[in-house]
Amino acid sequence: MKIFRWILAIVTLGLLGYGFHVAMTVPADEAMFNVQRIFYYHLPAWIAMSLCFAANLIGSVVYLLSRNKRPALSLRADALAVSAAEMGVVFCLVGLVTGSLWARYAWGIWWTWDERLTTTLILWLIYVSYLLLRNFAAGPQMRTISAVLAIFGYIDVPIVYMSTRWWRTQHPAPVFFGGPGSGIAPSMKPAVAWNIYAWMAWALLVVSIRYAVERRQQLLDQAAALRSLEAPVTRHVEVAS
Repeated sequence: MKIFRWILAIVTLGLLGYGFHVAMTVPADEAMFNVQRIFYYHLPAWIAMSLCFAANLIGSVVYLLSRNKRPALSLRADALAVSAAEMGVVFCLVGLVTGSLWARYAWGIWWTWDERLTTTLILWLIYVSYLLLRNFAAGPQMRTISAVLAIFGYIDVPIVYMSTRWWRTQHPAPVFFGGPGSGIAPSMKPAVAWNIYAWMAWALLVVSIRYAVERRQQLLDQAAALRSLEAPVTRHVEVAS
């Protein structure tokens, strides 16, 4: 597994470097000029965020379904869920920040309560709440409550995606799959594609590292729990002897 992560790390660095090179060398947009280059990171951040939150959803569902019958599988699923959620929050924040930078040039403001922006901010707050619950709540029900929150929180993901289709927002119309006139110029496609690959690899790398750390902590917690159960038995035997 370590070899896989090392190979993935090398591939990720290569993709990030080449993606940056392509993003900085493609022709500037005729309307937005160099500000358009933000899009080469804005879109990959949203895609990586969506994949991370989807992994969190899958992990949460598997945990709830297997926590009583297959505890080992449930702990692995829980580790995946929390690891993916952490990176999803990071990518969501990157998307909000890069979107604000673009909006400052395009709209003349850093923020507006546009439907797309508002639903995305709510999404970020939901998963921040999920992580706070994981870090500060205690007791055996913490994982179960977190999983339920994650499942309900994911409902906002398709709402964010469909917001520009359901409402006439200030946010631009969908770039992809938006009907006639949507899409990007051919000269922009390599920069978009390579950075999507790079950010997906980056997400996979960090989630895999975080997953390994979480699994190690779970095993340490299990060992500590076993020692705490064995200690009273040992003291009882010593007193009896």
